[in-house]
Amino acid sequence: MKLTALILLLSTIACGKSSTNGMSKTDTTIITVPTGEQSYLALGDSYTIGESVAQSSSFPYQLAASLNSQGIKARSPKIIAKTGWTTNELQDAIRAEALSTKFDIVTLLIGVNNQYRGNSIATYRTEFKELLQTAISFARGNKAHVFVVSIPDWGATPFGKQSGRGVQELAEEIDAFNAVNKEETLKEGISYTDITPGSRNAATNNALVAADGLHPSGLMYKDWVTLLAPSVYKALSLK
Repeated sequence: MKLTALILLLSTIACGKSSTNGMSKTDTTIITVPTGEQSYLALGDSYTIGESVAQSSSFPYQLAASLNSQGIKARSPKIIAKTGWTTNELQDAIRAEALSTKFDIVTLLIGVNNQYRGNSIATYRTEFKELLQTAISFARGNKAHVFVVSIPDWGATPFGKQSGRGVQELAEEIDAFNAVNKEETLKEGISYTDITPGSRNAATNNALVAADGLHPSGLMYKDWVTLLAPSVYKALSLK
């Protein structure tokens, strides 16, 4: 990956001027960022495609826009995701896609439908671990360029409250699945962004929920990107 150096000169003057030749002291920090467009693969389910919001408001597209605003040119995301997919359905879809392309950024957010259907957590662990390895492979084996996002708590939404399953019960189930994906992610030394606590703000803020009463709004996705983008920027920038 070709890199170009951006040199930022941060001048700090202590006690007026330095005693050396009357020059002020200068601290130079060199930050290198990638040149050329960075490719991005987003793997997941409805939370990745941005069900019920405009494509530009989905978190992968907002993430790409955020990187562009910080000087890292990011292509429009390649998305493999569909509403309702579980871990095994995502893996099947990836195989069917038969992608040979490698990517500079790979995000993975999957598991809510495993929880929703009452699927085994043990099976989820096995399949999530496989998806992690798939994501690493797509990132050219570079774990630093893979980013996992936790499962949001749909129980905090109007749909969740009316589901009859109990807000606390759903929260505990979501936490159990997230405990698994967090543990396996950190074992691999991969970045993990926990958006779940913020997703629960939907219980008191309808602006965080899309028109369908279930999925996040563009505003909530923006909050996710605020948490995720610094890790992605740091991984792509050599400091």
